[in-house]
Amino acid sequence: MAFVEPITACALTLACLGAPPQPAGAYVELLMHTADRSTGAVSLRCQPAGGTHPKPVDACTELAAVNGHFERLQSRSQACALIYQPVDVSAYGHWSGEPITFAATFGNRCLAAVGTNGIFDFLP
Repeated sequence: MAFVEPITACALTLACLGAPPQPAGAYVELLMHTADRSTGAVSLRCQPAGGTHPKPVDACTELAAVNGHFERLQSRSQACALIYQPVDVSAYGHWSGEPITFAATFGNRCLAAVGTNGIFDFLP
């Protein structure tokens, strides 16, 4: 029975299964769905900044300030129209090798952009 423990321990680790290691940087998929059925998706890579996000350097800087925790992002100071057109946003990926997920609903696209300090400001 002594040989079972190493096999069990190995079977429960990703390294034993040959899974690729997670990169030290960050990769996040950002999704947005609006009430008028507009949708958008962009990718964001950090360390180095890149992806399809229109402002990857700014977005990575904001996320680095909160260590990838979207819920800790500070709102930027900007006025938005008080028109209710709900927007669902979500993000999933990894930051410094740790999985991250985020989902929220904002009153409109402007509030989504302001509430995430520009990270969800990518729909035309």
